[in-house]
Amino acid sequence: MNLRALQYFVKLADIRHFSKAAEACFVSQPTLSTQIKKLEEELGVQLVERSPKNIMLTPVGEEIAERARLVLSDLDQIHAVARQAGNPAEGRIRLGLFPTLAPYLLPHVVPGIRKRYPGLRLQLAEEKTDTIITMLQQGELDAAVLALPIGSEGLEVETLFEEPFVLALPESHVLCRKAAVSLEELNGSELLLLDEGHCLREHALEVCALAGAHERVDFHATSMETLRQMVAADVGITLLPILAVKPPIAQTENLWIQPFAKPAPSRKIALVWRKSSALSGFLRELADSFRNLPEDLLTL
Repeated sequence: MNLRALQYFVKLADIRHFSKAAEACFVSQPTLSTQIKKLEEELGVQLVERSPKNIMLTPVGEEIAERARLVLSDLDQIHAVARQAGNPAEGRIRLGLFPTLAPYLLPHVVPGIRKRYPGLRLQLAEEKTDTIITMLQQGELDAAVLALPIGSEGLEVETLFEEPFVLALPESHVLCRKAAVSLEELNGSELLLLDEGHCLREHALEVCALAGAHERVDFHATSMETLRQMVAADVGITLLPILAVKPPIAQTENLWIQPFAKPAPSRKIALVWRKSSALSGFLRELADSFRNLPEDLLTL
């Protein structure tokens, strides 16, 4: 069986569009269509229902797509074993990160990783946590930097650091006069939060529950930058992870960042990978590079 045909078929199953799947595979649409047709002929079953406006998999096509993903994941593991037998620090690591961490953490760790491993190529994917975990389990990523807790069945978890949350306020807010804010002082407050699917939203809701605060239901931000600008515009207040307010992030006019009194709410950041990964030894070593942060980076 042609492994390339399986790769084309899995991509079509993911995208459900012949021309876009062909583009993602860097081949022409006729080439992709021909390979999938040959796969159907070899298996003796129809895998795809074709129509001008809609591409669907047949029931057997859905099942074969799932099994093909496992085959391709095993193939990736064969390549990983070969890389480890050589020198994984001279190869490629496919790393997933979530949007409320990636742009704030990477500037502090990537220069050190490049210096320590000059031959290593980091291939980064920025997606929401659920998508990253799926990509990791399907072998599309080698490792991921995520916020705990996660469903860690089959995954190795190496805790990196604990990142405190801070309170973002417009400069006219009464809590700006405090040296530090206790959770009790948020009782009854209305907080701006990210929309569904962001793990930061779940962490913020946990803090709201502890503090007796609640979310503003008529506004959900799509990004951390939107939250920041809405606070600066005096629309409300919000929680931000401390890395999101540290240099090289530029200061925002009319935005006041206030620490919480100890024990401050926080989130634990970890490097995770499949327990079956042939890169486990190197990934544990790589975790040290993510822990090697400037001393004052996690404090105000």
